[in-house]
Amino acid sequence: MHSAIQLIELGAIILALGLLGAVANRFSISAIPLYLIAGLAFGSGGVLPLGASEEFVAIGAEVGVILLLFTLGLEYTAGELVGTLRTSAPSGLADLVLNAAPGVIAAFLLGWGPVAAVAMGGVTYVTSSGITAKVMGDLGWLGNRETPAVLSILVFEDLAMAAYLPILTALLAGASLAAGATTLGIAAATIAVILLIALRHGALVERFVASPNDEVLLLKVLGLVVLVAGLAQQLQVSAAVGAFLVGIALSGPLAHTAQELLSPLRDLFAAVFFVFFGLHTDPGDLPPVLGAAALLAVAGTATKLASGWIAARRVGVGTTGRMRAGAALVPRGEFNIVIAGLAVAAGIN
Repeated sequence: MHSAIQLIELGAIILALGLLGAVANRFSISAIPLYLIAGLAFGSGGVLPLGASEEFVAIGAEVGVILLLFTLGLEYTAGELVGTLRTSAPSGLADLVLNAAPGVIAAFLLGWGPVAAVAMGGVTYVTSSGITAKVMGDLGWLGNRETPAVLSILVFEDLAMAAYLPILTALLAGASLAAGATTLGIAAATIAVILLIALRHGALVERFVASPNDEVLLLKVLGLVVLVAGLAQQLQVSAAVGAFLVGIALSGPLAHTAQELLSPLRDLFAAVFFVFFGLHTDPGDLPPVLGAAALLAVAGTATKLASGWIAARRVGVGTTGRMRAGAALVPRGEFNIVIAGLAVAAGIN
């Protein structure tokens, strides 16, 4: 009976996502806000909480982020990534300063202390790579001139998270400086190894996964992406960063074929990813903090627009493209929730 309930809930979720997607297409808008609202309605404290399928939804959400970042990585070569990172360091640092500041300032104004300030700085700093990748794909922005600038900011932020999360975890746990430095060193070494393989041995990776049979190619690529993402996360690096770098390692016709094969799975699990956020948010918890959240939202939107403007201007993009770049960077998501969850679990205000 329990398995039957799981199937019913899962079928209802997927069907509802399809209907919401149809509504979004009808009005030419992104379906993401509708997916988030659906999650609020059917999650903890919602009108009809769904519990039996929670484990599948949680795993599906992780797979959704991994596939979103992998397919984003397929759009670029390893050489383009390195070149972009070299030229975008000033934009990435400006993004860091502009967007960490609202969270840090808010924490001190609210009297939460320095550790909470470090956590809040992370919450307001990092853009959701998953949401941004999905929105840019939905709106047909992936081929725009400002897209490499947006991508450079996303990559800079994800790599910054690889350094930030071990430090935050050590601070929250009251760990020693040596323990925090060890964790950070492991994370940095993991990123270096994955990036080196993508840069120097991408052809070997391509030969390993290549197959004339679409089914075999799909299974090889999907298995490799999820495996590397899991190993990266185990070694204190974001799974999203690992998946993105695997996408960078593949190029040419193989990348095009892989993208076509994985697109339906990406769209399915990406939708589940956005529903997952809503399912784990109790609507009753929102009213008391809406005022502070609204102020941070306004400040965070302004600072991300500024970040996108600066990054796009540096590569010679016009005014409209600069605004699109800023708008693409506004969404927050997976990292922000992880950071807040770590702080709450550690007993920070």
